[in-house]
Amino acid sequence: MTRGVIAVTGGASGIGLAVARAAAAAGYRLAVADRDRVALDAARTVLPEQTRFSALDVTDEARVEGWIAEASDADRLVGLVTAAGIAADVHVLETSAEQFRRILDVNVTGTFLCAKAAARRMRETGGGSIVTIASVSGVRGSKGRAAYGCSKAAVVNLTQVLAVDLAADAIRANAVCPGPVETPLVARVHTEQTRAHWLAHVPQRRYARPDEMAGAVLFLLDPAQSGFVTGVALPVDGGFAGAGLTAIGR
Repeated sequence: MTRGVIAVTGGASGIGLAVARAAAAAGYRLAVADRDRVALDAARTVLPEQTRFSALDVTDEARVEGWIAEASDADRLVGLVTAAGIAADVHVLETSAEQFRRILDVNVTGTFLCAKAAARRMRETGGGSIVTIASVSGVRGSKGRAAYGCSKAAVVNLTQVLAVDLAADAIRANAVCPGPVETPLVARVHTEQTRAHWLAHVPQRRYARPDEMAGAVLFLLDPAQSGFVTGVALPVDGGFAGAGLTAIGR
């Protein structure tokens, strides 16, 4: 007997894939969505055979609602993880309105649509847990993050609103706020200079592994471990969000 279905957006690579693998190991069924069909094909080789795979644009409301309905066909939907997202490292004066709108559409509107669709289904079946993937860039101002930082700050606030609005329906909502993580998205955005800058400001002096994010997400999904935790934005960032002046040369 499984523990129910966990639906994961952006689940074919990076943090989303790490979450899917951890959830499968913990006994959950999986519904994995991603817009990258090549990555989806690769994910099929490492995730359980019974996983439902879907190509999905999270900004398409009708498709999102259909995906959530399909995800909960085989078993009760108990969790949603919104790991789909896009990023940019661009100076504020070089950030175009088009780029700004696109990043907010995917990261904020996409999270909202998936959370709303999942919450409607969870409300009918006894509750559940929504875990959004935000960022430390959404809780502290960082260079080049005019669009991305704003989008992730909005995700944090949206998650808090979800926690308040859905508490009476036994639905919890929490955000995980990663620092730098070794993912394909980060590999595309972080230059060598950016990496060195992060390493100089993260007290643990390293990038995280995706599975280190998955552990935090699984904690927030499991009501036995976090049943009285909702509305939290949890930094998983090697100490970056809480750091002041760090040691020189160490």
